[in-house]
Amino acid sequence: MAKWGEGDPRWIVEQRADATNVNNWHWTERDASNWSTEKLKSLFLAVRVENEEGVCEVTEVSKLDGEASINNRKGKLIFFYEWNIKLSWTGTSKSGVKYKGHVEIPNLSDENDVDEVEISISLAKDEPDTNLMVLMKQEGMKKIRKAMSTYISMLKTEFTQGMILPTVNGEQTEPVPQLAAKAEDHKITASTVTTVPESKPIGVKIPTCKISLKDIFLTSPEELYRVFTTQELVQAFTHAPAIIEADKGGKFHLLDGSVSGKFIDLVPEKQIVMKWRFKSWSSGHFATVTLNFTDKGGETEVCLEGKDIPSSEEERTKQGWQRYYFEGIKQTFGYGARLF
Repeated sequence: MAKWGEGDPRWIVEQRADATNVNNWHWTERDASNWSTEKLKSLFLAVRVENEEGVCEVTEVSKLDGEASINNRKGKLIFFYEWNIKLSWTGTSKSGVKYKGHVEIPNLSDENDVDEVEISISLAKDEPDTNLMVLMKQEGMKKIRKAMSTYISMLKTEFTQGMILPTVNGEQTEPVPQLAAKAEDHKITASTVTTVPESKPIGVKIPTCKISLKDIFLTSPEELYRVFTTQELVQAFTHAPAIIEADKGGKFHLLDGSVSGKFIDLVPEKQIVMKWRFKSWSSGHFATVTLNFTDKGGETEVCLEGKDIPSSEEERTKQGWQRYYFEGIKQTFGYGARLF
């Protein structure tokens, strides 16, 4: 356990003469309705699809009723949003004939995954049948769902800036992943196997070990994969600048350079393999960390396997992943507890 005054300052409530709500530790709420209205309009009006039959595009957001807000209590962000949406779309055939139609989204809310949100696409009254309806119902619907997913992600990142402030004596500090809560406080399993010391190409031999962690997140594999590979989302749950090049061979830097590495393999929604290291490790030494995502029907199980971890860094590495990755993601995006 961390002693008072030690560890990541985000987890310490300080006394402030100016009575500032440090780290937004007390209950705070931010109205996101106006921001959401403008963001949803811009995202939906950018929907456009095309094939050999012609072009379909959203031309108007005719109805956008609802609200959105973010609540923060003791560093945990809770998101509420509920929208009833109607759109107008226009299809133009290759011959220049225009068709008009409607899109209805009766309940875009935090209670449903984006893939579960009902979307109804139809032609306007008295419009004749057209193959453009197939285009809109297939490719157009995908673009509309993507727009909704982008809105939710931006709500949880762009609009939340400043709701959790990492400060010590009123000044911002950069977190260093060193201390963590006890593993038994979380629903995880962990095992350690010490291996035969391996040789580095140059330098002394470093005793290494393997680690494994398992945890459950209340979201889809697709969304969780995006959290690990999207720069804005990584910055949100680490509360620090980050560089993420989410391509094979792409590099990453987190927590002011305290963590760095490169991606070895990326399988969307399934697996991430990376070379990963703490800044304090011997120069040039990287562990291999693999994250496997398994769909559990409304939940995602993440299995972490780490190889070539310096034996002296075993506990620090497990605790850092549990606290700064897994718990950070759950608290920032609300993936750790059901709300009834």
